[in-house]
Amino acid sequence: MAFAALGAAELLRADPGHERAAELLAAAAGMIGRPDPDPRWPWPEERLSYANAALAEALIVAGDLLGDPAARTAGLRMLTWLLEIQISDGHLSVLPSAGWQRGGPRLSHDQQPIEVAALADACATAADVTGDEAWHAGVRHAIDWFLGHNDVGQVMWDPATGGGYDGLTLHGPNLNQGAESTLALISTFQHRITGPAVRPDVFD
Repeated sequence: MAFAALGAAELLRADPGHERAAELLAAAAGMIGRPDPDPRWPWPEERLSYANAALAEALIVAGDLLGDPAARTAGLRMLTWLLEIQISDGHLSVLPSAGWQRGGPRLSHDQQPIEVAALADACATAADVTGDEAWHAGVRHAIDWFLGHNDVGQVMWDPATGGGYDGLTLHGPNLNQGAESTLALISTFQHRITGPAVRPDVFD
């Protein structure tokens, strides 16, 4: 539903009077809920799972497009925390495919490209909505993750094919190049081309 909400947000930007899209976005924001007041776990669910940043982004765009400042603030708070807990030693270290249960141990692998792409998209949206360029640091971390600034120092794409590797394991990348991972790579690199996160030297 969060991804449907993000699609509805794109429709609303093109057609601000689209009632069905506004209804879907509002319903998704209501279902996602609001952050827990506990600063150690300011997330509306007891578990972080898959493409987590999409939930925060959905709240941010709902707040922006529907005139709901509380939703926007909630989404930004969630995204701030999500970014903070996934930065390690100056690089992005995203939650693994197994997720993270509140109060439970946090594993490091396997990390999935879609997690990185969702974080890049959410940070880019936060920058657009707030005008705060500090969010571009999150986008740059996501781009750099694919370029080898990650837990094992390995590049996460194949320049020969343009494909994205399927996951980052403890021993390096899973060299399979699936559609989801390749789309995650492309969508993340698009921020380099279209936004202030541009780094001309990124492929040198």
